[in-house]
Amino acid sequence: MEKVLLGLERMVEAILTSLPKIAVGLIILGLGTYLIKLILNLIRKRLERKKVELSLRGFLLSVVKVILYIILFVIVAATMGFQVAGIATIFASAGLAVGLALQGSLSNFAGGVLILLFKPFKVGDYISNPSGTEGTVENIDLLYTTLIGSTGLKIFSPNGPLANSVITNYSEITSRRYDFVVGIGYSENIKEAQTIILATLAKHKAVLQTPAPLVFVSNLGDNSVDLSVRSWIGKADYWNTVYEIQQIVKVALDEANIEIPFPQRDLHIVSDKTK
Repeated sequence: MEKVLLGLERMVEAILTSLPKIAVGLIILGLGTYLIKLILNLIRKRLERKKVELSLRGFLLSVVKVILYIILFVIVAATMGFQVAGIATIFASAGLAVGLALQGSLSNFAGGVLILLFKPFKVGDYISNPSGTEGTVENIDLLYTTLIGSTGLKIFSPNGPLANSVITNYSEITSRRYDFVVGIGYSENIKEAQTIILATLAKHKAVLQTPAPLVFVSNLGDNSVDLSVRSWIGKADYWNTVYEIQQIVKVALDEANIEIPFPQRDLHIVSDKTK
């Protein structure tokens, strides 16, 4: 019992002896946190004045924030009496273990660096890749790229797979080609249908005339002659226009009484007159 009491007494004495150091460490922690926020705000404003790309701003601020908090942690620990060398050893061991456990996260970090270095896209660009990721880039962080999908949902794409995939950047172009197929009846005049479709496209202000729209026979189907319609549309007008073109072409062909057939079958009834 005496040994237990003696141990408790020594523990209390050690705590009381360390209280000034702990108090100073907590004060440094509070001041350090406040200073880090000030530093990050100053860096953010400096980057804004220098007109650094939004994607690079977020990434740099994230890296600086992590580094500053690591330095603050080491300073506080040293102030409280912990051995800095021991802390460094612990960090090294923990870093190795964490590195092995979080290989995917490290891959995402490296992917983020590659994206910012080679700039296949930036904040505000509309991108897609074969895995199905598609949307407007809202933010490029340390590990993830945040996209806003066409339905308004947020999509968080890991930087590693994204950097190593084929990326289609729709914002780096001035116009996009839109193709669709119109089927007309075999009894209809192909040249007349082509003329009507081209005239209809020429009237639409969003359809570019350079390169000129094309209408050509692409297939002789079971029920129709398939005409492929190819036109170029300005990037800003693309989505609204693609929904309009097919409708106005259909209306124009209807007004010209050109049949757009649907799948059908001819039935031949043979009567047996011998009975």
